[in-house]
Amino acid sequence: MITRVFLDHPRSVDESYVEHARFAGGFALRLFGAACAAAVHAVIPCLFEKTASTMIAQMYQRTHNRGK
Repeated sequence: MITRVFLDHPRSVDESYVEHARFAGGFALRLFGAACAAAVHAVIPCLFEKTASTMIAQMYQRTHNRGK
């Protein structure tokens, strides 16, 4: 049960639990940053015009072939 919950997915992308936690945590922080930029842009459209979309595109590039 512990292996299935904590280790199967990290192993599927060739990472240890700690490596995966670090990657996912960093990814969450970048998503939060993109969300903040998008929220500011929603109120003041001339600010952060491409920031969120650029960040999302970069994150996609890092993740779309992981584990293959």
